[in-house]
Amino acid sequence: MFLLLTRQDNVLLALRQGTGFADGMWNLPSGKAETAETAVAAVIREAHEELGIRLSSHEINFAATVHCRNSDADIRLGLFFQAAAKQTPLDFPYNAEPHKCAKLAWYPMTMLPAATMPYSALGISLYQRSAYFGSTGW
Repeated sequence: MFLLLTRQDNVLLALRQGTGFADGMWNLPSGKAETAETAVAAVIREAHEELGIRLSSHEINFAATVHCRNSDADIRLGLFFQAAAKQTPLDFPYNAEPHKCAKLAWYPMTMLPAATMPYSALGISLYQRSAYFGSTGW
């Protein structure tokens, strides 16, 4: 599950570190669903774990699906959800996982850093175009 947390035309990205996977790359806040957890519940939980924010299901919008092939053995289907950033002090995102994330930063959706994970960049592009499916790495 991926979260496009948006503020006007900007999206929040996290710089990965210390995970052994794609360290030094920018990525959307994301994670896997746990057993018996819906996709929306997973993105809500991940938003709280990674960003310290609380979202409710009525604030989450489906954005896109990306079919990604990282290698012959690593094929993923990513669900992307969008939520608008809130302006209240208790809901301001912060780096709640500094052991996995070097920093957070807002970027214009049309000017992502060169080191953005390809499937995150594709998910953002699909959202901007109101296109709901894309693939990368095939």
